[in-house]
Amino acid sequence: MKKLIVILGCLALVFSFSTSIMAKSKKGEGCTTIQSGELLTSDGRVIVPGYDEWGYNYQAHLFNGMYCDSYRDAEWCWPYRDVKLSMKWNDAWISNKDCDDDGLLDRHYGFDTYIGSGAWLTNHQSGTYEGDDGKTCRWMYFVKIIAAPADAILVDGVWYAEDDTVIGDVIWGAFAIVQQIENDPCAGIHGVQYLSPVGPGFGKFKP
Repeated sequence: MKKLIVILGCLALVFSFSTSIMAKSKKGEGCTTIQSGELLTSDGRVIVPGYDEWGYNYQAHLFNGMYCDSYRDAEWCWPYRDVKLSMKWNDAWISNKDCDDDGLLDRHYGFDTYIGSGAWLTNHQSGTYEGDDGKTCRWMYFVKIIAAPADAILVDGVWYAEDDTVIGDVIWGAFAIVQQIENDPCAGIHGVQYLSPVGPGFGKFKP
């Protein structure tokens, strides 16, 4: 049961991991980059190229670490500290610079919302738990999430393409799940659990 809770909980983190703020305004000076040394994490640390102590690489759009690391080791997530987590995202999901001068790393730059922006994220989780026979069970879970296209239609919790082809279940309102892979030999779960009829690739969802 712990494993299922972790899977659902880990999905939630990808939309809530720490955004970044600028140390000062850069109005009229173009985009502010990480290389400027003026962008700070939410806990006041300067963002630099490469991985930080928690596993975030904002420049490369990557996170590699443990589940609780993504939340700066918040106490509430300690029961899931042994879950490994890797995330990848594109510039539309969260950029590595600030071009709209709002003091934050840009999200869905050039679009009012994520819908139609072409944003995507992958989330790869793995861990272990004790099976009923006392043996250690290893599991992994992988999911691809995309921003719904501008012409998509949401019906009863499912996003549909303009031609009525199913894209995938809604998540966080503006997003759809297009692929899920899970392996858990102890539970008899293997391989692809969901594959969108429109395909799992990201290219077709570009704005």
